[in-house]
Amino acid sequence: MPLDTAVIGAGTVSGTHLSGTAKNPRTNLVGVCDTDEQSARDAASSYGIAAYTDLGEMLADRSLDWLHVCTPVQTHLPIAKQAIAAGVPLLIEKPVTETLDEVEELSRLADENDVPVSPVHQHLFRPAVLTAREMIRSGELGRIRAVDLVFAGNTPPDDVNRGSWVFDLPGGEFEEGLPHPLYLLLGLGGYPTDRSDVDVRTALAGDYDHPFDYDSVQLQYRTADDVLCNATMFGGGRPKREITIHGEEKTVTIDNHLQMIEVIDSDFTQSPVKKTKQALREAGGRLTGIANNARLVAETSFSDDWETEKRGTSHYEQFDRTAKALETGSEMPVPLSSARWTITLMHEIREAASDETSRQVTQRIDPV
Repeated sequence: MPLDTAVIGAGTVSGTHLSGTAKNPRTNLVGVCDTDEQSARDAASSYGIAAYTDLGEMLADRSLDWLHVCTPVQTHLPIAKQAIAAGVPLLIEKPVTETLDEVEELSRLADENDVPVSPVHQHLFRPAVLTAREMIRSGELGRIRAVDLVFAGNTPPDDVNRGSWVFDLPGGEFEEGLPHPLYLLLGLGGYPTDRSDVDVRTALAGDYDHPFDYDSVQLQYRTADDVLCNATMFGGGRPKREITIHGEEKTVTIDNHLQMIEVIDSDFTQSPVKKTKQALREAGGRLTGIANNARLVAETSFSDDWETEKRGTSHYEQFDRTAKALETGSEMPVPLSSARWTITLMHEIREAASDETSRQVTQRIDPV
């Protein structure tokens, strides 16, 4: 039987959740809730479902199997508490909570009540990332030695994509987007052994009217399996979204913009002929990737088949895998620990930026 599913929040991001759960054969979309009555009614009318302005009323009226949380982050924990008390599994948009203490409380409540809770970390389900994850899981790459991530050209702090509320963040709009590369690094490289193993450096390269703390981050940590994980992220400049996974048997590089993978599986450094062959292989791989992307775009443009649509929309892919896990009682495809570590890394970044800002202010006041 499909999972009776509802969405709380009728803003921009909820559109993907409403459409995805309406189309997914594993789910039955039954309701939408928003404190703004007109927004709730408009969304409900589009999908022929019930509209609510109060979560408690919806939980009392519907026997839900799943709730998608698409509200402002400040409301996530109170909503989660109500749903968990009612025994309803949750999929929560990132960031799951505002603070580390809150995500720890959420994790404790989920465990105590045996209610599955999962964060929306949809970039883990993009086609090239899924391919790389399977290569890691199968052992095809051999022992993983390091993961290097570069996300350049991110949104600058003073751009207003999601609303002026981002100016309350130390890194503005740039900070709001950081969870995506961070959970990718965690998902592909593994978790730090401990918070003390996380090393962060920040910088403020741009000039802004608002007093932001940072627009650039370098972060490094070591996992329990001795994988060195490195990330460089900054706002502005030309966009580059690249992740390289260094294995002892193979190295793969993911272009997260173009969804292409390049593979190095031999030592080509000593021979001009081998270098040329490797260059041709990489060029051929990119051409193949372009062709695959073009085919996927064509297929999703002319087909409303769910299997086709979810391959082209990473949110849909995560929805489907999570619904299957709920059906079978298996582990969530993205555990809550992924959100916990993402928020931990964000905390370390903010702390490093605050320390750097304080140091610079002190130097200006009392130059050495």
